[in-house]
Amino acid sequence: MLQASRNHSDATTGTRPAKVAPLHSQAPARNSWDLDSVVTGLRAVRERWRHAQQRQREYGGRELPSREALRVVVDGLRGALFPMRLGPADLRQENEDFYVGHTLDAALNGLREQVALELDYQLRHGHPDIDASHVASERIVRDFAAALPRIRELLDSDVEAAYHGDPAAGSVDEVVLCYPGILAVIHHRLAHQLYRLGVPLIARIVSELAHSATGIDIHPGADIGESFFIDHGTGVVIGETAVIGRRVRLYQAVTLGAKRFPVGADGSLEKGLARHPIVEDDVVVYAGATILGRITIGRGSSIGGNVWLTHSVPPGSQVTQATTRQQAPASGEPIDD
Repeated sequence: MLQASRNHSDATTGTRPAKVAPLHSQAPARNSWDLDSVVTGLRAVRERWRHAQQRQREYGGRELPSREALRVVVDGLRGALFPMRLGPADLRQENEDFYVGHTLDAALNGLREQVALELDYQLRHGHPDIDASHVASERIVRDFAAALPRIRELLDSDVEAAYHGDPAAGSVDEVVLCYPGILAVIHHRLAHQLYRLGVPLIARIVSELAHSATGIDIHPGADIGESFFIDHGTGVVIGETAVIGRRVRLYQAVTLGAKRFPVGADGSLEKGLARHPIVEDDVVVYAGATILGRITIGRGSSIGGNVWLTHSVPPGSQVTQATTRQQAPASGEPIDD
């Protein structure tokens, strides 16, 4: 009946119905890219890699923590830490505690699942003595949750440092909502606690979520004191064993890296060595400075822009390009995180 009505309308108006190509004619031919062959080739590559890595052929479920699941967890944790600024747009203060409790419950349950995956992964890959029990994952998440009030206190000091350290900051709220350095530090404070609790892969994923969003690369192992401020931030790199004191300020493109990588008897790089700088309290490091090796930057020092520094300096030093000899790394000597 509908088709007849349309034909009548066409006849009345004198117009011809538009010709529509059949849907099947618009789609590419099935398997025109030889999909079966590609799938077979990818399976063969995976199997070679798993054999080389001595992986089990069949595990029976997801083997690793999920980046996307941890993104949801961290979004919830950020909202619970700063509910009226990073929580939902319709949140009111009278409902703040309910929102925080509900959000934390979901985030911590999600985190527990990811912790259990990492502990089991560690047990099967190089850590046969690891406790991968349900009790162990519960304990880690419980200890992490207990640390959240202290993490919020540290973050408050970081926000205050950013507000007082940047004349362009209009309010502490602007700092929390807009500054990439604060986003990176929020992730670092969470990641560092997870790192200390024995789930370094999850910690690294949490850090890398911020790295992808901000261009600021802070290894979760780095130990950073209160009132830490990264201004602008893009290109900042802070290595795993760096130690940063209180009230330290870094500008964009600063690197706190390693000078060299010691090699063990088997020819592989030695891991876990202290290889990154110690930056004492009240130090300012200006844009583009590169500080390498296990050296100490004394309290209250100022490191000028684009300085390349590979030796310790005493407290109160004023280091500029004019006062330090440039020391380029030897050929093939990379900068580590």
